[in-house]
Amino acid sequence: MALDVFRGITIAGMLLVNNPGSWGAIYPPLEHAPWNGWTPTDLIFPFFLFIVGFTTHLSLSRRDPNTLTLTIIRRGLLIVLAGLLLNAFPFFWWGKMAGIPDPTFLQRVLWRAQHLRFMGVLQRIGLAYIVASLLNMHTTVKQQIAIIAALLLGYWFVMTLVPVPGTGTIGYFLLDQPEKTLAAWSDRLILGTNHIWVSTKTWDPEGPLSTIPVIATAMLGIFAGRWLTDRRRPLLERIAGLYGAGCLGMVAGELWSWVFPINKNLWTSSYVLFTAGFACVVLATCVWILDVRAETEGVGSRESGVGASELPAPLTADSALPLRPPTPDSRLPRAWARPFVVYGVNPLVAFVGSGIMARCIDSLFKITIDGKKTSLHQASFDAFFAPYFPDKFASLLWGLAFVTFWLGILWLLHRRNIIVKL
Repeated sequence: MALDVFRGITIAGMLLVNNPGSWGAIYPPLEHAPWNGWTPTDLIFPFFLFIVGFTTHLSLSRRDPNTLTLTIIRRGLLIVLAGLLLNAFPFFWWGKMAGIPDPTFLQRVLWRAQHLRFMGVLQRIGLAYIVASLLNMHTTVKQQIAIIAALLLGYWFVMTLVPVPGTGTIGYFLLDQPEKTLAAWSDRLILGTNHIWVSTKTWDPEGPLSTIPVIATAMLGIFAGRWLTDRRRPLLERIAGLYGAGCLGMVAGELWSWVFPINKNLWTSSYVLFTAGFACVVLATCVWILDVRAETEGVGSRESGVGASELPAPLTADSALPLRPPTPDSRLPRAWARPFVVYGVNPLVAFVGSGIMARCIDSLFKITIDGKKTSLHQASFDAFFAPYFPDKFASLLWGLAFVTFWLGILWLLHRRNIIVKL
């Protein structure tokens, strides 16, 4: 239950920050940090990768490792493919094309393919899932600790001590210049400038080099899953341990940031420790509220029939336990938790579906207002929100309406016991 709620909070938060009413009017906590540092928005992606690691442990711990390697690779590649298809949608370019005043449909399709962004959120999740899962299966705990340390320390050394080609200096002195970091140079080298995130053009926030430390985020989620599901210890002891580890991770990340700044776009080693620690604290809080306090008050998760251990991990793995699906009458420990459980059990539908919808209402579907073509997004914001509320509050309300709309879709799926997973 706690894991479903944590995942639901994360997915709902992702939809909220990705879909403001106006990109020019956003409250600071709902924006990414300009470069170094963090905001609540910068916690969302690492939280989800941490959850991927946690659910990976739940699944792999109950399956025969000798039969899972090909399944893991297939599932991870399907997640990568889903990300590529989402990037490519609607599979043709809808805007103007330099040098071609009246392009044909075929030219638009070819242009889209030639400028397809290769990396993205789902691609990063898929790759991290494959590597973290295989490492979890084929290495010991001590080896996994050594691998995490090697990933974080090695990435730090590479990003700060290796000279960046074309700059004449080592990476440490370029960490505050996004287009000149070693990660940016490798993005252009490996991906090519036509296949990098269009908003930056010179570097990709989900680039190849910065994906390496992401594996450590997923592996730390596996460690948290291993600890929290170890029934040899009392639940309160496990919660306290998760709190303690989380606080130590946050402190270690902040201390490391003095020499290697917390930075989401570079996914710095300090960012890995800080966000994984934060995730431990949030998850421990969810467990305490939904399992400890709820049990004390007599409305625990045993009555709900919707425990995290009984549901498949929709994005990464199947549960090996017998599935007892949620029903419309399932009781939840808290009324506030129900919407997040609904979001948490169908994250793939929420992320992909909302991404397709956003592309449609922002870029593809337009209406004419006063002789000017306007996107459905802009038209709805101008008609129902902007005239009645201050700019930032209106933008927030539009985003909340978007989140509520998708909650309705996911609730219908939940009532029909439909869970979409790869």
